[in-house]
Amino acid sequence: MIQIHEGQCGLCAHFGEHVADQPQLIQIRLKGEAPEMLVEPCGLPENEALNLKVSVVSGCAGFTPAEKVQA
Repeated sequence: MIQIHEGQCGLCAHFGEHVADQPQLIQIRLKGEAPEMLVEPCGLPENEALNLKVSVVSGCAGFTPAEKVQA
């Protein structure tokens, strides 16, 4: 597992935004950690046409904090 920090894709609202496995994203955001090799599509509108896939520790200027989830 890899630790994720504020400003990295794993904690961004656009990370995996249109993916069906939302429970996994919730667990990532609750625990602040994810599998090292996990990649998901970036839903940032400026990147959607590129079909960009990013890791949980990637980052960009379009970072938007995901909603806080309760345990």
